[in-house]
Amino acid sequence: MPTPRPYALTIAGFDPSAGAGALADVKTLEASGVYGLAACTALTVQTDVAFERVSWVPLADIQDQIRPLLGRFEVGFVKVGLVESLPLLLELLQWLKAQNPQIQVVWDPVLKATAGYEFHNQPDPQLLQAICQELALITPNQPEALRLCPAATAEAAAETLAAWCPVLLKGGHAAGALATDVLLAAGQRHAFGAPRLPHGAKHGSGCVLSAAVLARLAQGQSLVEACRAGKAYTTAFLASNDTLLGYHYRI
Repeated sequence: MPTPRPYALTIAGFDPSAGAGALADVKTLEASGVYGLAACTALTVQTDVAFERVSWVPLADIQDQIRPLLGRFEVGFVKVGLVESLPLLLELLQWLKAQNPQIQVVWDPVLKATAGYEFHNQPDPQLLQAICQELALITPNQPEALRLCPAATAEAAAETLAAWCPVLLKGGHAAGALATDVLLAAGQRHAFGAPRLPHGAKHGSGCVLSAAVLARLAQGQSLVEACRAGKAYTTAFLASNDTLLGYHYRI
């Protein structure tokens, strides 16, 4: 019989196009050899090119979805995506740690939909620090890093965040022939580059990257190894076709 897969949980929004959010996360986890569990934080009305509105799931209902999963399955690794507010996120993180103090959480800070809808403004620095101190990793893109921590450059913003938790700064918004992601962790800088693709823009690519990293962490890889493998998975996803909705393949 095949070896049992580890479990990982995504706590994210529901995107009917399945390009982003919980559906994209579960597809990524499945293709990465991990059994993906999911709890819904928001019901969105959107496609890959248009965002109409969002209905938020109350914190108590999010917790009610998660509680039986943690009771039945051995879940040591969790990703959080879209949430209604950052105070709610902090409360959710603290609740998760109360259920399992060893749980490792990756936060992909979804601050703005690909189609342009704004979810969150710049957070209070003390609140942001408290959130980051509960995390194993935060995965902002360059505009998100600057929104979270205004600075001269996105990497300078990431360095501020890295004082509180490891940071994987995604490089898709930068210019140049290479798309380079930068991991800042334990006082070290690691760069993961890949050729920039002419038709590489994909709805939900940030969700896919953070879920791919989560999968490798759940499989026991180090943070550096997980980020490198997550970058490779996402590069294959971006190259899978010329539309805005990528395909998932096991690599």
